[in-house]
Amino acid sequence: MDLLVISDVHLGTFGCRAKELLNYLKTVNPGTLILNGDFIDIWQFNKRYFPKSHMKVIKYITSLLASGTKVYYITGNHDEMLRKFKGFQLGSFEIVNKVVLELDGKKAWFFHGDVFDVTMKHSKWLAKLGGMGYDFLIMLNTAVNWISETIGRGRISLSKKIKNSVKGAIKFIDDFEETSAEIAISNGYDYVVCGHIHQPQMREIFNKEGESVMYLNSGDWIENLTALEYNDGLWSIYEYAQDNEAQSVNPAELAQEGELEKADYKTKQLFDDLIEEFQADAMKNEEANKKIKTPA
Repeated sequence: MDLLVISDVHLGTFGCRAKELLNYLKTVNPGTLILNGDFIDIWQFNKRYFPKSHMKVIKYITSLLASGTKVYYITGNHDEMLRKFKGFQLGSFEIVNKVVLELDGKKAWFFHGDVFDVTMKHSKWLAKLGGMGYDFLIMLNTAVNWISETIGRGRISLSKKIKNSVKGAIKFIDDFEETSAEIAISNGYDYVVCGHIHQPQMREIFNKEGESVMYLNSGDWIENLTALEYNDGLWSIYEYAQDNEAQSVNPAELAQEGELEKADYKTKQLFDDLIEEFQADAMKNEEANKKIKTPA
């Protein structure tokens, strides 16, 4: 395909569905891959928990780079430590805060979307606490789904049920989409492509003057397991639940692939050290900001 957009993978958390993502990636060959924020969850990163399947996703994307795929890593709130590396480029890999591409004569604006989150701006500690609560809910959901599938009732999503039943959550999503669309229209974009809210979407949004933009959201790889695909001038929402080809990977083959070799172990150690450095820098910045804000 011409372009693939994936967001909110949250590698390094219990809820991340890395195996399913890897299955999907093996069935596609994108010319351009956009990782639209929260690909690695540095907020909740723990050296004791970074499974082989998570590292396998990183290695596979590295192999895409080697085969000529252009990869943009757009920073999000859970990997905001990478924002200081904005503009870093290595071969066909680039770290950015946003990107604008021309697709078949139309302009597309890609960014994560946390810039619209009031909680992120004014109460980062509350946002992080919410992230931990969400992670716990996903762990609880995993246990609930195991019981549900055992008795033949299928999978359910507790967080989806909560989101859909809380008026504030619904309003937040609506406001997020409308705000993204209004800014995109005022800047003359034809498409605005976000992540952040874990809500896959593709719809045309109009402003009061009757001008419109196509709003798209790639969803996530925790609950929805969705992505955005662009090919031959058309957008579509990919859903793993509907993809029989990706789901038909042999479990024995997956188990074999999940075994890291010694070289892979060294890669993981380097990755752990890099994340630890990001976290240390973030803590230093937070302490420095506190000193600046605290009156003498």
